Amino acid sequence: MEFDSAFIKKLKEDDSKAQRDFYQQLAPKMYGICLRFALINEDADDILQDGFIRVFRHIKDFREEGSLEGWVRRTIVNTAINYYKKKIKQGINTDLEIVKGKIKEKNTIVEKMSCDELLVLINELPPGYKMVFNLNVIEGYTHKEIGDILDISENTSKSQLSRARASLQKRINSIQERENHGR
Repeated sequence: MEFDSAFIKKLKEDDSKAQRDFYQQLAPKMYGICLRFALINEDADDILQDGFIRVFRHIKDFREEGSLEGWVRRTIVNTAINYYKKKIKQGINTDLEIVKGKIKEKNTIVEKMSCDELLVLINELPPGYKMVFNLNVIEGYTHKEIGDILDISENTSKSQLSRARASLQKRINSIQERENHGR
């Protein structure tokens, strides 16, 4: 999605109609990013809201050297990372029982792996694994960039990605075995 200079100028001037149009165009795509980082939908909602607040607050800093959508994406990803760093510092347990409860509520017995089911598996990863997996596999960051973002070493990033992949593979194999035994 490309936004012309005139539209960007309106955003920088706090034009409410331009902001509303901009939000309506990008929010669905950015919400997908939020869901990949969030443990529960309410967290994704908060990340999206906080992210767009940051976008509109700092739009004047956008230098129009790259795509506006890319700049917004980076802002949303950074908001998600900061959201969980803040929760961890506050000692808030990002317990995955909530996610497991959501699976039971939906009464889902895996027949075929869907995108939603894979997202649930990703959300069940420990926070560090999940963060590195999302940043590398989904968002395309290098291990060096991830290390800088999360204040970890490049090797720690690689190790966490490897463990995340192994964990996901184990869970997928387990689901496939259960599915095969159910036939």
